[in-house]
Amino acid sequence: MRNPVGGHVPVAGGLARVGLAYARKMGAEAVQVFVANPRGWATPAGNPAQDELFREGCAAAGIPAYVHAPYLINFGSHNAATVERSVESLRHSLRRGREIGALGVVVHTGSATGGRPRAEALAQVGRYLLPLLDELTHDDDPLLLLESTAGQGSSLCSRTWDFGPYFEVLESHPKLGVCLDTCHVHAAGHDLAGPGGVKETLDLLVETVGPGRLKLVHANDSKEAAGAHKDRHANIGAGHIGRDAFAELLTHAETAGVPLIIETPGGEEGHAADVALLKSLR
Repeated sequence: MRNPVGGHVPVAGGLARVGLAYARKMGAEAVQVFVANPRGWATPAGNPAQDELFREGCAAAGIPAYVHAPYLINFGSHNAATVERSVESLRHSLRRGREIGALGVVVHTGSATGGRPRAEALAQVGRYLLPLLDELTHDDDPLLLLESTAGQGSSLCSRTWDFGPYFEVLESHPKLGVCLDTCHVHAAGHDLAGPGGVKETLDLLVETVGPGRLKLVHANDSKEAAGAHKDRHANIGAGHIGRDAFAELLTHAETAGVPLIIETPGGEEGHAADVALLKSLR
């Protein structure tokens, strides 16, 4: 399948019991889950029985799975405790990713806090994140997928070319990939709704990190205009990006075989509608 379409699913109450049931209801061909509280530092062990059922369920249905790491992670922080917790939190997400058979773990690229220079924050990213990438030695270890932000504050990576310095400090590690969030890149200033906007953005990404590094797309429309630097997701076709841009995305050479995950509003009904719409555009 050129582009499996799915969504982020709730898992409170059981990865397989709740997550896979929700995925079926929305018609998902790919899923993304949290394996820890996204707004906390806790690193729960997980439930081996649910892990196995989830892994088997995904394999049986041919559904690729992904993990989204907690939002608090920031390797560019000036706070030593935050950096240490970021290491432990991401190590946990990567380990849990392997346990549930996930292909990738998505992590936000963070920001330079405390007024420190961007170059200094990026060097620190390399110092702490590279050893974690080097720990990914199992055949079934997930990839680490960098997700850029909407460009709020002192963001380290929001425009496509920002992935360049990020990949540089991480030595273009073979376990490194990109998760492109359409809402984020649009809000950061790449006008996806403009003529040829999607092609130009994806071409720039390939130019920056090389072909084959785009491993996942977070398909979200944007409640804000291009360049607003605000991360506010809208349902597909109901925001400033529009359905034509998603149709264009689905024909670009770089997105061949890349799953689309929605993180849109509207609950089960809205999610099922967005998945159906993306499938129709495909």
